[in-house]
Amino acid sequence: MLDLIRVHSLGMGHEAETERREVLYAGRVQGVGFRLTARSLALRFTVTGFVQNLSDGRVRMVVEGPVDQVRGATRAVGEAMRENIETTDTDSGPALGDCQRFSIRF
Repeated sequence: MLDLIRVHSLGMGHEAETERREVLYAGRVQGVGFRLTARSLALRFTVTGFVQNLSDGRVRMVVEGPVDQVRGATRAVGEAMRENIETTDTDSGPALGDCQRFSIRF
């Protein structure tokens, strides 16, 4: 059993292959189901993080996980909500591991 656990954890990827991406979306992004859509799409990927409305009318999404999964999740949200998004501001860095799942924050 120990060997199976070791193989499974090695298969999860190396620390250098993970990232944290924070995206700030502006436009008509509140009151249109943005957070629910983002969560639904993010759950299709192997990522953790959150999406939340900001008091200035923007939506903040933080996504962590394997680079390809993070990019896939953020691309899926951008495509699904493109009619509502006027601008995005993206920042990427090393994963912090501070989220256990992907959720909506209030």
